[in-house]
Amino acid sequence: MERSTTFIGLDVSKETIAVAIAEGGRRGEVRFYGTISSKPEAVAKLVKTLAAKHGPLAFAYEAGPTGYGLYRQLIELGYACHVVAPSMTPARPGSQIKTDRRDAVVLASLFRAGELTSIWVPDTEHEAMRDLVRARISAVEAVRRARQQLLSFLLRHGRTYNGGIKHWTRKHRRWLGDQRFDHPAQQIAFEEYNRAIEQAEVRRSRLEKQIETLLPNWSLHPMVAAIQALRGISLIAAVTIIAEVGDFRRFANPRQLMGWLGLVPRERSSGSTRSQGNITKAGNSRARRMLVESAWTYRLPARVAGDLLRRSANLSQEARDIAWKAQVRLCARYRRMLRSGRPKNVVTVAIARELAAFVWAIAIQSPAPVQAA
Repeated sequence: MERSTTFIGLDVSKETIAVAIAEGGRRGEVRFYGTISSKPEAVAKLVKTLAAKHGPLAFAYEAGPTGYGLYRQLIELGYACHVVAPSMTPARPGSQIKTDRRDAVVLASLFRAGELTSIWVPDTEHEAMRDLVRARISAVEAVRRARQQLLSFLLRHGRTYNGGIKHWTRKHRRWLGDQRFDHPAQQIAFEEYNRAIEQAEVRRSRLEKQIETLLPNWSLHPMVAAIQALRGISLIAAVTIIAEVGDFRRFANPRQLMGWLGLVPRERSSGSTRSQGNITKAGNSRARRMLVESAWTYRLPARVAGDLLRRSANLSQEARDIAWKAQVRLCARYRRMLRSGRPKNVVTVAIARELAAFVWAIAIQSPAPVQAA
């Protein structure tokens, strides 16, 4: 008689892993097994011990800062492993006690019941590219913070720029270069703020150049190139979206992608009453931000020129047709929604939501990334 699968819940932390076991079958025992070291040799020993006592094994742990090393080790050992989304793990509202032991037991029980939601795990090449993209995003945030610190310093001393609306233009930077302070300490502080901005901008540019250099060797380079046919999605935006989303084929339709990105509105409905609010923002914030920034370009009339024409030159006719359809539809909708009195930010998010659907339509034509193994 074939033995039923034993479900193993792992609560993973930096130093240790709490292990719980849920025997197969509806009435199988759920118990805490113990705590082991998170080192690979300890994991291998655990697997060997469990395999000798139980039937087929299946492992599950929540995604977190420890990454996918444990997942890849278990897959290499020949066992099923699921990395689950913590935000989608059911929790009892009345529970006021949280320990590694309890978390492991609950995880094993929910795993056996089929109540856990697995996430897509990238292969090592994809993860490496995503790390580089996220380093670039961190550099962009560092530039923003450094600039804000300088502007706050100037405002405290009554120095405001009146040469135009936009900051950080050539004219604004010349104005900054003309600023002088009577006290040496304030002048030093001002120069240090300027130096911090310069260093952050250099770091950002350096990372962007590295992305451009490594991109041709990435298996998803064709997909990155293809979605650049869409207006507003330049190279950096395309790399960020593809690196964060990964395999577009795991979404059966564009609406699933919109929900994963957190671009769908909140809803509270009961009976005949239906109430919708702001977008959920429950998904990937990095990809969502890129789509919203790209959506701003659709406020202008539809046309293919300049950088967009250059990016589209060597792409397939199908990708260009989808991109042109997106332009015609989204540009018209942007103006129509503005005329109806909707706030600009609401209009832009609505355009970003539809733009995600066109990205999906182009991306699924390209080769899918390889699942980690």
